[in-house]
Amino acid sequence: MKFSNLALAMSVAFCTFSGIASAEALLAKELSGPASEFNELKPADGLQSAIHSKSALLPVYLDADGRAVVDMPVAAEQFRFIVLNGGADWSMQIRRPGARSASPVELAASEINNASFGIEAASHQSTYYGFVGAERGTWQLEIQSNDRASQKGFVLLEGDSATQLVSYRNANGQVVGNSVSILASLSSQNGGDLALGKGAANVASANVRLTAPDGSERTLSMFDDGRSGDGRAADGTFGARFQAEQVGNYQAQVLVRGSDLSGNAIARSAEHVIPVAEQTLRLSGTTGSMVQRSGTRIAIQIPVSTDLQDQHYRGYAEVWGVGRNGEAVAVAWVGGMVQPENGAVSFGFDTRWASLANASAPFELRNVRFENPDNYVSIATAARISLAGQASLVGAKNLGSVQIDESMLMGERPAELLAKRGTGARLLLVHGYCSGGVWPTANFSSASTFLDTNQNRSHDQFARLLQTFGNTWNSFGVVAHSQGGAASLHLFTYYWSGLDKAVGSRLIQSVGTPYQGTNLSGILAALGNWFGVGCGTNNDLTYSGASSWLAGIPTSRRAKVNYYTTSFRTTNWWTNDFCQVATDLVLSDPEDGTTEQAKGQLSGAVNRGNTTGQCHTDNMRDPAQYRDAGRNGVMNTNAAR
Repeated sequence: MKFSNLALAMSVAFCTFSGIASAEALLAKELSGPASEFNELKPADGLQSAIHSKSALLPVYLDADGRAVVDMPVAAEQFRFIVLNGGADWSMQIRRPGARSASPVELAASEINNASFGIEAASHQSTYYGFVGAERGTWQLEIQSNDRASQKGFVLLEGDSATQLVSYRNANGQVVGNSVSILASLSSQNGGDLALGKGAANVASANVRLTAPDGSERTLSMFDDGRSGDGRAADGTFGARFQAEQVGNYQAQVLVRGSDLSGNAIARSAEHVIPVAEQTLRLSGTTGSMVQRSGTRIAIQIPVSTDLQDQHYRGYAEVWGVGRNGEAVAVAWVGGMVQPENGAVSFGFDTRWASLANASAPFELRNVRFENPDNYVSIATAARISLAGQASLVGAKNLGSVQIDESMLMGERPAELLAKRGTGARLLLVHGYCSGGVWPTANFSSASTFLDTNQNRSHDQFARLLQTFGNTWNSFGVVAHSQGGAASLHLFTYYWSGLDKAVGSRLIQSVGTPYQGTNLSGILAALGNWFGVGCGTNNDLTYSGASSWLAGIPTSRRAKVNYYTTSFRTTNWWTNDFCQVATDLVLSDPEDGTTEQAKGQLSGAVNRGNTTGQCHTDNMRDPAQYRDAGRNGVMNTNAAR
């Protein structure tokens, strides 16, 4: 029987990706780069990846009689909210500020729609309500239900974007046994000036609803007392701490109530995913060694102890030497995916970096870190590690003229890659998080569809599946949608594959990829936890998770990405346009229903522009971005294979 190439590719995908491919050799690159990249590869700063929220996801708990009352502060004449109850049968009435009685919400609302909230298959059905000519003040939504199958839900209320909650967690301290801090401030936009913290707005109450990986819940009060991880007392920043006791993803919903600068009551929330890792790797001492390999290649070995022999980690370190006048000289950084072997982990290093920096022995490592590859939590760190066995590098500065080449940036290509592992050249069409095949195959030639249908993978897991699938061919390029773009960049950065053998002008092309994360990810984690549906929590797609991931992606790798963004049609003065009316309540314009244009940017890559009138997926208001035949034709023509 003769199969078409597409059918063969789909068959391989279904057979291979029922689980994470563990048999594939790591084939990790030995990354290096110039000292000028030190700053961009530092761990992400919490405030820089903060959630800026104009909305409030208000929890609803029905009592024993099936009743609940939700206070909804309204600060504008127009307001919108959606109700998410997992499909339960709720009867709702709404009470205006100061009114003696409530009326059915269906009669009071100016607009009612059924709306989907989410990403691809990770979506929840909701009911949307819009109001115009509203009184400012606290409205009350009165809920009655005889449906005992669902005793809780959410009301997602949009507020005025002039007053926002700014919330973040402390960066990279999430190891079992450590204390984790969550911080929150209110910001206000007044006359173009942004105020943050004290004086920006009045905080009446602030708390965190914390859900542990085992599903248990508790509420933490937040304080501005200088003793809660919040900085200085009375500075407008509130904090709460908790002890990380379980491995996995904690969910932390910050809810702040207060008033804006005009005295209007407000509510804002931010939904965090906080990964906690176990310390499975430990550094053994403060001295490493440099071992000669061949030519200008050496191995920098760091002694470690580990609980998991087959676990790999993302590592990073700065190499420093001594200059002609005896001063400390920054030489280069080293990094990549490393796996403990014989009591040590090794970074590959090329002595030509020392020649470029005019540096010689003694050498040392600074700012060393090893991270869990699925959430980038640092589990082993050292400020400095001295390096012994450096005789071969004494004359490094005398190597002569140096031109930076592939081996300096990524190490020597392994024999497994040089050997022909598949047949022909191919373009891989890659989908995103919790999705399936989306690309119209008729728009592409010599192309095959990668399928890992409706799954939740970290960027690292996703990348290794692509690596295995790509072995079907000798070389391949990528056209990717949504998370598939980040996973493809991750593959090209850290692992050898057919991407490194592809020929053509554009190696990786992506559409709608949230390279800097999406605010939907944390909210979907909260919804999935309560309603038991969805594809699961994905830390890499949160703002903080994306920032941590990007802290290991060097400029030389980003430069191989060509990316596109899209957004809804231009908003006119008489209407509010959107891609998905429910997600429009939490995303900042312009956006495509999932990815905000600002968060779809990848510094150092090639920005191919933004197209209006296209949304993230099917079943949104405008056509799906991956169905643009013209753009698909351009990507097909320029794609490497």
